[in-house]
Amino acid sequence: MFKLVVAVAMVFQLAEQAAPPTFHSSVDVVRLAAVVRDQKGRFVRDLAPADFEVFDSGRMRAIKDFRYDVAGLSIALLFDVSGSMEGQLAHARDAASVLLGLLDPARDEAAVFQFDTRLEQAVPFTRGLRELPASMSAVVPFGATSLFDAVARTAERVTASEGRRHAVVVFTDGLDNASRLTASQVSGIASSIDVPVYIVGIVSGLDDPTSDRATPAAIRSPLAGELANLASWTGGSAWVASAAPQRSYVMRQIVDELRHQYVIAIETGAEAGWHPLTVKLRNKRLTAHARSGYIVGQSRPATGAGG
Repeated sequence: MFKLVVAVAMVFQLAEQAAPPTFHSSVDVVRLAAVVRDQKGRFVRDLAPADFEVFDSGRMRAIKDFRYDVAGLSIALLFDVSGSMEGQLAHARDAASVLLGLLDPARDEAAVFQFDTRLEQAVPFTRGLRELPASMSAVVPFGATSLFDAVARTAERVTASEGRRHAVVVFTDGLDNASRLTASQVSGIASSIDVPVYIVGIVSGLDDPTSDRATPAAIRSPLAGELANLASWTGGSAWVASAAPQRSYVMRQIVDELRHQYVIAIETGAEAGWHPLTVKLRNKRLTAHARSGYIVGQSRPATGAGG
């Protein structure tokens, strides 16, 4: 958590030095989505506000609003189409097609983005989107990778859709060699606007840390380190999937998690800057996963990815 606070402070310092386009937060209430599981990893339903404790910068906050309704989902599918994804992009498309098939066309929406060093929108947010655009089949992976910049920029675009549960699902091999932002800085941006990021590592068995064929390099992959941290800090998670059954399982897990969120609102703190959040359950046998914090009263820089 200390690394995250330092990284967010670096974002503020960059804003002061370079004076890029910024926006300000003026909300009086901060909302966070929390997923609760029991000791066996099962989702827990039917909890009440009294079951939760929310700490803002170490101080307990009163819960001002609380919901556990099944709202529609708004999911941005973000594809890495850089050169390192040659040979894996088809698997990424197959995984995304599984996810789209799990959405409810009457209430859920999705958009499709792709990136190398620039972020491009292939399909705007569309309710009932069931298939990837034909253009995705013609994409030839090429170029360097600005993964972190693209994730931050996409997370900002997701928030334009109100009244839904938002998420960014990233299909990548985990390599980044051209971003301006770091993983910690991106997690600060995404968590501050309550957009969970799910990283799906589309790799071969040799690069899958969970595979029997994994090489020593797989254990040191960003997918098992800084990208996993990025996802966790935003309230999401990171997965590595080197086989079709794994990819289908991961897609179902992501959609199920988004449908089992408690939405909790607390009053924002008065102090400017980064506010770390912690959500606990009075029943110690239960655990909650939510974003790691929010920003009050300061600007943050616009991200560097194009598009």
